[in-house]
Amino acid sequence: MALGAGRLICRIVYLAHARLRRTAHRNLRLAMPDLFDVERNAIIKGAFENLGRLLAEFSQFPKMTKSNIDEIVIYDGFDNYRRAADRGQGVLFLTGHFGVWELCAFAQGAYGFPLSFLVRPIDNPLVDALIKKYRELSGNQTIDKNESVKQVFTSLKRGRAVGFLIDANTLEDEGVFCDFFGIPACSTTGLATFALRTNAPVVPGFIYWDERIGKHRLAFEPEVSLIRTGDFKEDVRSNTRLFTSIIENQVRRRPEQWLWVHKRWRTRPQGERDLYDTSRRTNPSPTTVKTVLKA
Repeated sequence: MALGAGRLICRIVYLAHARLRRTAHRNLRLAMPDLFDVERNAIIKGAFENLGRLLAEFSQFPKMTKSNIDEIVIYDGFDNYRRAADRGQGVLFLTGHFGVWELCAFAQGAYGFPLSFLVRPIDNPLVDALIKKYRELSGNQTIDKNESVKQVFTSLKRGRAVGFLIDANTLEDEGVFCDFFGIPACSTTGLATFALRTNAPVVPGFIYWDERIGKHRLAFEPEVSLIRTGDFKEDVRSNTRLFTSIIENQVRRRPEQWLWVHKRWRTRPQGERDLYDTSRRTNPSPTTVKTVLKA
């Protein structure tokens, strides 16, 4: 019932919220310009349906426990996580706004592997308190991303995992530009910085909806081999680019389960125009995009 209600709500949002649809269409034209209209529309509708699943599953967190979580989420590649965790240095959990991402961390806690993860506080304190309560029901701990350094180090020293969602647009002074679908996108350097400073293993983990079985799969990939040249600043940039490419690979595999309504390319390198400027809307080819960005 919750899943049905979530789909209905987000279907209404899809029909009523033109701005979000425009953002999603713009993102897909930038990222996958060769798609036909029917393909792009299908991906966007799927993305809104995915948000409906997010809303539905989040509402059910109080009912999810260790005894029933396997009815909702199953593991793929858990040995990749286990091997990294057994080293006792904590785990840096690389993920993104993919699938029901709130359930990704919640399921780990419910299965008995609680973690800390960075969040941006919500402006409304009452809503923020409610969401924080739900997020921590399975034993997880939320960390204010604006005050995260000490808490991340402490969590890793205790052998705890720390989750980072690194696929959201960030300000230029807080990140570096990495190609995302061939277009520079400003990405946070926090994960790369902690990985290089602590030597904690970085393990990618993504949750996605498997329609065939009617459940979510939480899939862990092998530990990422970090790039180390001895130049710390360059290593931060290189590893952030590497992590961003891992996110891109996931999105390419299941584009309908990513957050296309987010303005991923909002922050631009100096001298480049706003890619979401409606007064200069175009449907560029890949060559046109690169030409405009260099202009």
